[in-house]
Amino acid sequence: MGMFAQELLNPGVRKREVLGWSMYDFANSGYTTVVLTAVYNAYFVGVIAQGQPSATLLWTVLIAISSFLVMVTTPGLGAWADAHGAKKKLLGFCTGGCVLSTAALAVFGPDQLWWAAVAVVVSNVFFSYGESLIAAFLPELARRDALGRVSGWGWAFGYLGGMLALGLCLGYVLSAQARGDTASHFVPVTMLITAGLYLLAALPTFLLLRERADPCATRRAARMGSGLSQLWASWQRARAYPDFLRLLACGTSYQAGIAVVIALAAVYAEQALGFTQAQTMTLVFLVNIASAVGAFMFGYYEDRIGHQPALAITLVGWMIMALLAFLATSAWLFWTAAVIAGLCMGSSQSCGRALAGALAPHDRLAEFFGLWTFATRLAAIIGPLTYGAVTVLTAGNHRLAILSTGVFFVLGYWLLRRVDMTRGLARALV
Repeated sequence: MGMFAQELLNPGVRKREVLGWSMYDFANSGYTTVVLTAVYNAYFVGVIAQGQPSATLLWTVLIAISSFLVMVTTPGLGAWADAHGAKKKLLGFCTGGCVLSTAALAVFGPDQLWWAAVAVVVSNVFFSYGESLIAAFLPELARRDALGRVSGWGWAFGYLGGMLALGLCLGYVLSAQARGDTASHFVPVTMLITAGLYLLAALPTFLLLRERADPCATRRAARMGSGLSQLWASWQRARAYPDFLRLLACGTSYQAGIAVVIALAAVYAEQALGFTQAQTMTLVFLVNIASAVGAFMFGYYEDRIGHQPALAITLVGWMIMALLAFLATSAWLFWTAAVIAGLCMGSSQSCGRALAGALAPHDRLAEFFGLWTFATRLAAIIGPLTYGAVTVLTAGNHRLAILSTGVFFVLGYWLLRRVDMTRGLARALV
C-alpha cells in the first residue's frame, strides 16, 4: 500500500479505502474479459445460437439492447443515489445482480436461446450500473491533482483481475479438453468461475469503502422517476457545465473506437490474419498486460502534465494503432498494434474517468457519472455497428473496417481540444 501515498487522498480518506475501491475494478473485469471478449461471445454464437447465419448479429443486438437500457436509466439511478446517499447500497444490489445473471449463463443451453439472451442483457446492464457507481466514488477519495494516479490504480487492478479470471478459465478449459469434454460442458463452468471470482473479489470493496455522500434534505424526497424523464432532467442540468458536455461528446467518439477493439479485435485477428483460437487468447492476455502497465504508469504522468494533454497523447496512439492494424499483413505487425492498443486502452480509459471526475459538480457525482456512462454505452452501440456496416458495404473487408475505426479517434481528438479545462474546473467547484 506504499504506492497509495496519503497526500494524494482527500482528508479523512484511508489508504485501505483506495484498495477497496480498486478491488472493484479487479472484481468486475473478469466479466468483460471472459463473457464479452474471450469466451462466452463465441460460445453464444457457435453453440447457444447453433451457428445460425444471424447468430453474430443477434449477439451484437443483445449488447446494443443492454447498452441502450443503461443509457436511458443510469442518470436516473445516479440522481437517486445522490439524493439518498446510497451509492454503496445500490452498488451492492447491482453487484449481486451481475453475479447471479452471469452464473445463470451456465444454466441455459442451445434449447434455451432466449433465456440465455435475457441473461446476457441483464448481466451487462448490472455490470454497467456497477461500473458507473464505482467511478462516482473517485472524486471523494482522491485530491483533484491526483485523480489520474488513483484512477490508474483502479484500471491497473482491473486488468490484473481480468487476466486472473481468464487464466483460471483457460486452466479449466485446457484440463477439460484433455479429458475430451466439449465446449457445452466446460464453457458453463467458466461462467461459474467468473461469477464466483466477481463475488469474492468485490467483498473488500464493501468492507473497506465508506459512503460519504450527505443526502440533502431538500432532495431526500427526490424520486428516481422514469428513466427518460430523469435523463432529460440530467441533461438540462448538465447544460450549465458546457465543458463537461464537450467531454461527453469526446468520450462518445473515442470510446466508440475502443468498443470496436474490445468487441471485434479477436474477430479481426481471425478473419483478416487467420489467427487460431489459442493465438487469439494469447492476444487477449497480451492486451490486458499492456493495459495494466499503461493504466498504472500513465496515471502518474497524467497528473504531471494534466488530464487533457494526457488523453490527447493516448488518442494519437489509438490512431497509430488503427493504421498499423490496417497495414498488417503479418502477425508481428498486428502484435505491435495490439501492444499499442493495450497501452492506450488502460491509459485512455483512466484519463476519461479522471477528467469526468474533475469536471463534474461534487454534489451530483453519481448523476453526472451516469451521463458519462450514457456516453460510453452509446459508444458501445455506435462503434461495433459502424464496423459491421463497413464490412457489409465492402463485402467483408475487415481491413477497411478497422481503418474506419481510426476516424472515431481523430474526431475524439478534435473534440477534446475544444474542452476548456480552466473554465470547466472553476464551474465544477461552484
